[in-house]
Amino acid sequence: MSSTQGQVIRCKAAVAWEPGKPLVIEEVEVAPPQAMEVRLKILFTSLCHTDVYFWEAKGQTPIFPRIFGHEAAGIVESVGEGVTDLKPGDHVLPVFTGECKECRHCKSEESNMCDLLRINTDRGVMLNDGKSRFSINGKPIYHFVGTSTFSEYTVVHVGCVAKIDPEAPLDKVCVLSCGISTGLGATLNVAKPPKGSSVAIFGLGAVGLAAAEGARIAGASRIIGVDLNSNRFEEAKNFGVTEFVNPKDYNKPVQEVIAEMTNGGVDRSVECTGSINAMISAFECVHDGWGVAVLVGVPNKDDAFKTHPINVLNEKTLKGTFFGNYKPRSDLPSVVEKYMKKVST
Repeated sequence: MSSTQGQVIRCKAAVAWEPGKPLVIEEVEVAPPQAMEVRLKILFTSLCHTDVYFWEAKGQTPIFPRIFGHEAAGIVESVGEGVTDLKPGDHVLPVFTGECKECRHCKSEESNMCDLLRINTDRGVMLNDGKSRFSINGKPIYHFVGTSTFSEYTVVHVGCVAKIDPEAPLDKVCVLSCGISTGLGATLNVAKPPKGSSVAIFGLGAVGLAAAEGARIAGASRIIGVDLNSNRFEEAKNFGVTEFVNPKDYNKPVQEVIAEMTNGGVDRSVECTGSINAMISAFECVHDGWGVAVLVGVPNKDDAFKTHPINVLNEKTLKGTFFGNYKPRSDLPSVVEKYMKKVST
């Protein structure tokens, strides 16, 4: 890899030229990393719904042409000035949010929302100089959430790169850089279900299944999956889900159904859909006195969360989470280790 250090690399990338139009495989030029930046060779990348959402550009600031992708794994090709904790050849996960390790959030044990490097979907350039590291015939191609992994090579701020065990299979752990860690951490780090407790998971997509796995690892005795698609239940059983509720099967609000099933409500709930109705149901279905609901899904910009204040006065707790409250550089390596060791308890 050292033969390309300091040089422009020409490689293939999937470029989005316009909102909603098919991506085009182009040859792009990837500039060398500048101060506090790392150039990565992307070996595996997956598609997250967030990529699709911003590719469609419905309701967001359209920034095109752009290279999407943010759930990936790769190897360090070269590092820029000031980078001391990474070197060429290191196996890494690029992450859409970061950890500068210097701001109040990074120094707090309670937050992972770095002042410098938290997700910014409107920025298509690097922080160092306000320029893109991608170009085609001198025309800049913009970055996406600081990662742009739909390219064979990309440049990322060092604070958004997690160094991981070189033995970890990159084709598997690439999904830990976004959705799986988000769901797993929402349960383990935020909901924190006690052993033997009941947990409701709203939405059984990838994030919801990871949340269910977190409940299983925590020792929950009942894990109730809630989804409008009944076909998801069989797969969900593999992640610890013990019961399934399809709201379409009932003529009453699903929170009432769950309350009846659990003698007053579940101990914890985790919402992984982005549906405002699911968010309200997830909160209202927890038990009074100790119930905790955690919101993971991203709602539409005009949504409003509405519930009666008595639900709060009755000591139900509502929490939010971002990336499962994991700090990318400090915490992701241990998540990878959990996968490697097949942690079950």
